[in-house]
Parts: sequence; C-alpha cells; structure tokens
Amino acid sequence: MAEPLLQMEGIERHYETPAGVVKALDGVSFEIHEGERVILLGPSGSGKTTLLNCLSALDSPTGGNYRFQGSDVPRSHSENMTSFRRDNIGYVFQFFNLLQDLTVLENILLIQELAGKKDPARAKELLNLVGLEAEVDRFPGEVSGGQQQRVAIARSIAKRPKLLLGDELTGNLDTETSQKVMTALVEACEQENITSVFVTHDEGLIRYATRVIRIDSGAIVSDERVDAEQ
Repeated sequence: MAEPLLQMEGIERHYETPAGVVKALDGVSFEIHEGERVILLGPSGSGKTTLLNCLSALDSPTGGNYRFQGSDVPRSHSENMTSFRRDNIGYVFQFFNLLQDLTVLENILLIQELAGKKDPARAKELLNLVGLEAEVDRFPGEVSGGQQQRVAIARSIAKRPKLLLGDELTGNLDTETSQKVMTALVEACEQENITSVFVTHDEGLIRYATRVIRIDSGAIVSDERVDAEQ
C-alpha cells in the first residue's frame, strides 16, 4: 500500500485554564492517503476544529507526532509553519472571507499571485469547474452565498494544495445550496487530485465523503469507510 499523505500519532492539544487543564485533543491517531475525502464529524466542543487547526499547522500539538509526506510538520509558530501552510494547505472558511472590492476572478488571481503562480487561464478554468464561468466579473456582494462559497473553493485550490481543509463550510447555507456546494467541491477535488478533510456536525454531508472519523471529547470514537452508493 502507498505511503500515507499524512500521519498523526498520539496527538494531544491541552490548554491551561484557571479551572485546570482542558484536553481538547487526547491521544488522536490516524493516517490519510492521497485522494481521500474525510469528514471529521462531532458535536460542538468535541475537538474537531482543534484537530483541523493542527492539521493545517495553524496550531501546534502539545504532544504526539504529525508527519506530512514522510517529514515532521514544523511547530511552535515558526516561519517554517507558515511555509508549510503556503506550500501544502488550502482552506475553505465558513464565512467565505472573500475580498469584497475585488471581482470573483480577481479573488482567485490574488491567491495565485501570493503563491507565485498567477495564471488567469487556470483561474477561469477553476471558476468554470465550480459552475461560475458567467460570474467572473461580478463582485462577491453581487452573487449568492452559495456562489460565494464556490468562489472560495476555487480560490482554495488555485495554488494546487496537496491537502484541502474546511470548517463547517456549509454551516450558513440552506440544504439545497449546501448540496450544490458539496457537489462542486467533490468534483473539484477529484479533477485536481486533491485530498480533503472537512469538519462538520451535519450527518447529511457523509455521502460526499469516502471516510468518516467521529470525534467526541477530544478522542476518535469511530473511523469508517463510506459506501460509494450510500
């Protein structure tokens, strides 16, 4: 079997509080292979967002080992953590985080430019991939919430990340719009060969995953493959 894209072994994230130590993550271990679409499912406060932050190197574990493509992931809020995120990670936020004074296309081009890979033709291809080829010259405030989230998806994969992460990315959308966004996301990840991990509390999103990891009280309670016909 191929080597995993990433491995987490015994990951802990503990916080000191006046009331004592809070164990947001307590001995989490798993590995993810290229091409998987993983959903981290759990109730509020279960530790899933903390785990996502550790995966993205936005935060550092207080214990355990995290390896990405066979190498240890940098820790301690170093410049190396920033470089790791820039070179490997794409992120889709719940609240879109688009720049309102840039057009849909310009939002994509800016990310490409920051990554040193500005490519207008590819930016337009990505917007076409998520069904927004007719909206390239419109501003974020001129399109719907679901369309803005699809722009955010296109933006997040514009620099060709190896790992795409998302935190409750359909949390502000209705059911029909959520389905359109998730369908666009799956198609984009498959076409671009991007591995993805998404946090949600919505059981209805399971059908868009190839695997579901359930988390509660900072620990994994189940890790299951998803039937392709589910």
